Amino acid sequence: MKAPLAHVAEVRMGYSFRSRLEADAQGDVAVIQMKDIDDANLLHPEGLARIQMPDMKNHHLIQEGDLFFRSRGTTNSAALAGGNLGRAILAAPMLLIRPKTEIVEPAYLQWFINHSATQSVLARQSAGTVVKMIGKGALDGLVITLPPLEKQRLIARAAQLASREALLLEKLRARRKVLLEGILLRKAQEAR
Repeated sequence: MKAPLAHVAEVRMGYSFRSRLEADAQGDVAVIQMKDIDDANLLHPEGLARIQMPDMKNHHLIQEGDLFFRSRGTTNSAALAGGNLGRAILAAPMLLIRPKTEIVEPAYLQWFINHSATQSVLARQSAGTVVKMIGKGALDGLVITLPPLEKQRLIARAAQLASREALLLEKLRARRKVLLEGILLRKAQEAR
């Protein structure tokens, strides 16, 4: 089955601040910005700016399973919200994607959006000459392939394991390089 993203998730703009973000270490709300998501599409909650927003409406708050879509720049990918954020909001220009979990598994939707074929589709729909941007309308119309939920979960789990494997292999490669350089340096010093 295939469906436009707007049929399987709610897509909305992140919270638009009227002025410059004034961080407050004692703030009651964490703010997620594009800089808080790394190249592997992982959110780093330990460095989030905090603000005071006592009148924050609940519909602005992030929920576990929400996706954070980078709508501007060279990378237009999505990160997945875990359950450890507490009270947090997403700052514009990022887009919040709230999956309808009875139709689509959030981790599967993240994988699908970040897949190279989907990224090519999004790149063709981006607007702007200097800073590329994917608008809400383009994202709403993105056609999502929807296998049964159980298959979505299996695909998402396999993708997570493949990402973990790639990370471990990169760490292993770096350690092997350090070890080899140490051995070669020792051999060079023995030759004296």
